Amino acid sequence: MSESINSLKNEKIEKSLPKFGLIGIIITMGIVYGDIGTSPLYVMNALIDGTRLSPDFIIGAISCVIWTLTFQTTIKYVLITLKAHNNGEGGILALYALQRKKKKFLYIFAMIGGAALLADGVITPAITITSAVEGLKLINPQISVIPIVLVIFIVLFLSQQFGTNILGKSFGPIMLIWFSVIGTLGFVEIFEYPIILKAFNPYYVFIFLTEFPEGLILLGAVFLCTTGAEALYSDLGHCGYKNIKISWIFVKTTLILNYLGQGAWILTHPNLTTATTNPFFSIMPQWFLLPGIILATLASIIASQALLSGTFTLISEAIQLNLWPKLKIEYPTQVKGQMYIPFVNWMLFFSCIFVVLFFKESSNMEAAYGLAITVTMMMTTILVTYYLRLNRNQNIFIISIFLFVFLTIESTFLYANVNKFMHGGWFSILLSFAFGLIMYVWFNAREIKKRYLQFTNLSQYLPAISGLQKDKMVPCFTSNLVYLTKSDSPTEIESKIVYSILNKFPKRADKYWFIHINYTDEPSGIGYTVTKLVPDIVFRIDFHIGFRISPKINVFFRKVIEEMILTKEIDITSSFPSLRSHHIQGDFKFVLIDRIHNYDFDLKISDRLIMKLQELINKISITDSSAFGLDTSVVIDEKVPLHHKNVIQVDLHRIMPNEN
Repeated sequence: MSESINSLKNEKIEKSLPKFGLIGIIITMGIVYGDIGTSPLYVMNALIDGTRLSPDFIIGAISCVIWTLTFQTTIKYVLITLKAHNNGEGGILALYALQRKKKKFLYIFAMIGGAALLADGVITPAITITSAVEGLKLINPQISVIPIVLVIFIVLFLSQQFGTNILGKSFGPIMLIWFSVIGTLGFVEIFEYPIILKAFNPYYVFIFLTEFPEGLILLGAVFLCTTGAEALYSDLGHCGYKNIKISWIFVKTTLILNYLGQGAWILTHPNLTTATTNPFFSIMPQWFLLPGIILATLASIIASQALLSGTFTLISEAIQLNLWPKLKIEYPTQVKGQMYIPFVNWMLFFSCIFVVLFFKESSNMEAAYGLAITVTMMMTTILVTYYLRLNRNQNIFIISIFLFVFLTIESTFLYANVNKFMHGGWFSILLSFAFGLIMYVWFNAREIKKRYLQFTNLSQYLPAISGLQKDKMVPCFTSNLVYLTKSDSPTEIESKIVYSILNKFPKRADKYWFIHINYTDEPSGIGYTVTKLVPDIVFRIDFHIGFRISPKINVFFRKVIEEMILTKEIDITSSFPSLRSHHIQGDFKFVLIDRIHNYDFDLKISDRLIMKLQELINKISITDSSAFGLDTSVVIDEKVPLHHKNVIQVDLHRIMPNEN
């Protein structure tokens, strides 16, 4: 037996992490901060109704915003969670991948958090773009906002298939201008009411929550200021920790300045503040209103684009971690992270269209926003807690403080957001439930199949396979016969594969290849090992693929064959003399075996329901041959029963002809 360990480069994806420095920081602004950076468009608008305009209320509300950004975004995410990375990659599924082999049940928290994050991906583009375009009503109150928003959506979602490599280079500079502008506008307005600076005193948070009966419920609106914090973590692998940490100082400063400026304007213009007033646009000078609206719209489009890219990444990770059906993934550019999933793109498109047409105004969307992402943050808190204990072996006292503090904060926000349920929050919960159900069914259907997966000792069948290879009485099936195996051990193989080769229809070949795919807990990187089970006849190849790498087995396998030919380990020239004399290579055939539920096997009711639901969900999934990048012209699909034993006992006896 010989082994070789090599690195294979995925030619369509190359790592392009921005270097730490000014350019890296600017690029990071365009990738990471779109969501949280556009929150000033709607946070204060959600907090005021034209009646709550006292200084204590406004200062208290802004104080809540400042300290929410400090605790949730700065302390929890920037200082703690960003360090819980998986070889430089972040996000709730990357965090789960680090621990899935140590605590298998953690998939529940990853699944719930991931589903809620997907639901957030529907609401965010709708509310940010609609809020920005609504600024046009300050110029023309009769203008119809919805058609403009729909046109932006059409262009945004249609452009995904072409990638954003060229356009994306402008995202950073645009967001730099955006943050500079909103910070400056807020800073100027503070001079009109310097007392607003009292908001830095956390005492006003206490006043807000105790002296105003609706204060606790309004924390649901306050929470909107930090909804983009999860994006900081998800985009860690695209930007790097230092770039995010340093850029956040500037971003947070400009956000707080803008919130303070909006508060100062409200307190100096109480007669102009109504339930329909948006203080964000009100602090703009009249001459700057149209440029400001255009800039806000561009920033909201960038926020939506970043969230779409994050959703594509999340789904691709879920597929590799067996939390989502296999979908077609395209790579429109050579930049790492630039992927396009058609099904997800159009699912989000129609969902966003529904949100805009159903809720009509951003103020109505605010009621649906925040509830789902609160759940994601709680799941991240739990997973980070396990990470600190299992992977970092942190002191249990410190871990307990972390868990208590942030679960308390997030539970309070969840309580406040639950009040939104009947006002639109039901929509995000419904989406979360639908996505979560898909994840749960897909994951557990595979677990059921694994439960009934039968392995056998391969060594006892190797003589029979070698004999079949030499038996000229059996028609040649193919030169190279390839099977995908789920066996982690080279000494074992699925019984169904042995049955396919020797029993179902004896398949004589010159060489037999067993390919095993091992999805590693690391996000990227790929290598392989070769095991020669029978010299020059039976081989096993183990691919070790990061969970963010698309398993293009056809490409990888061809690369392995080329390298083995160069090292003279194999000769794949056709065994037919007429072809061999012309140095023509032998053909390859892949056999993919799918195990389906056979209805004469009595599964328990819950497992039967999961398998039935999996059959329905499977309709949106692509075939294994497409998922593995195989040439369908050389693929044979075989279906076998999930279980070969009939466990339903039947009282059946034979009736002889002379019996009456």
